Amino acid sequence: MGEQDGARPAQGGEPETVVEPKPGATRLVFDDPLDRQTSDDTDSGWGERPGGAGGRGLDWYLSQRPPHHGE
Repeated sequence: MGEQDGARPAQGGEPETVVEPKPGATRLVFDDPLDRQTSDDTDSGWGERPGGAGGRGLDWYLSQRPPHHGE
């Protein structure tokens, strides 16, 4: 009971060492994965081009043609 450094004696009477994780080390995260937005939750994840929301011209329709329809 006179130790002030925070180390507790182990069974052998020696202080127990606590290993601190290194900064930048990979760690496990146990939060809800559905709280984070994924890439397929965005327009770019679905193939939308940035800034091309409103005016769908001929270029847009030609880029959306299925491959089995040929050229």
